[in-house]
Amino acid sequence: MKKKLIIIALGGNALLKNGQKGSINEQNLNVRETLENIYPIIKEGHDLIITHGNGPQVGYILLKNDAGEQIYDIPQVPLDVAVADTQSEIGYLIQSELYSLLHQNGIKREVISTNTMIAVAVDDPAFQNPTKRIGKTYYDIKEVEKLQSEKGWIFKAETKNGKTGWRRVVPSPKPVDVISKNTINTLARSGAIVIAVGGGGVPVTIEGNTLHGAEAVIDKDLASALLAKQINADQFIILTDVAYVYLDYGTDRQQALDYITVQEAYQYLKEGKFGEGNMAPKIQAAINFIEAGGKEVLITDLKGIKNQKGTKIIKSK
Repeated sequence: MKKKLIIIALGGNALLKNGQKGSINEQNLNVRETLENIYPIIKEGHDLIITHGNGPQVGYILLKNDAGEQIYDIPQVPLDVAVADTQSEIGYLIQSELYSLLHQNGIKREVISTNTMIAVAVDDPAFQNPTKRIGKTYYDIKEVEKLQSEKGWIFKAETKNGKTGWRRVVPSPKPVDVISKNTINTLARSGAIVIAVGGGGVPVTIEGNTLHGAEAVIDKDLASALLAKQINADQFIILTDVAYVYLDYGTDRQQALDYITVQEAYQYLKEGKFGEGNMAPKIQAAINFIEAGGKEVLITDLKGIKNQKGTKIIKSK
């Protein structure tokens, strides 16, 4: 069997499940379950890079920011630093659990976690139209007015269970370059398992020879697809909480997809057949990877990855 370089993007349920509060013990158990499902790929000897989300964890940091500022007058950390913080935290959890799993099974492969910076364009239109919801679930209108005045934060209304509240939104610019891609590639192809691009990577802009952190969040699937493209990965796997990609998900017309071409994926995306906040970015990430020369994208859940079942997106049938 030919060895492949595979990138696996872990979904949010790989770390936290619905209803959990997010304790380290809970996250460790969830990570262990996730890695046990990935283990067959490792056992086959493939080169491997693991990427992951960080939504809940960044939310917790922002809540701590608010509490620290209000109670102890501690300055808040900017969003790029919060993303870097969660990369280190989650990377360590994955790294430590994976080390134990490998050594318990007699596999002596090194595991390394990287704090990955991702360049975005300073003139990306997303900076003028923030859409990514972060932080506290809801603010009331008095809090919104106060925070808009004091911090310049931007909010959008959101209705859930018949109640309308306000959510903070930040830009989600397009990833342009994985700054440490060559090092990540070298480490992965040397046999080390690399944890990278956590939470979409730390967003930065580069002007001349100067790098600046950006108050933004990058979609982790798009950033993972960019890395896969830049280092010529053989396969890109996106783990989510459903076994297949569905057309018209959640309606009486929903249809599971097995194999689809990149052209079909693009057409379905254009027609709005996928959820904008969930599956659509994953489909766009898959399209980006295939169009850049990638061979296959698999979108599936934890059970599907064991036997490579799920929705496979390929160049042509």
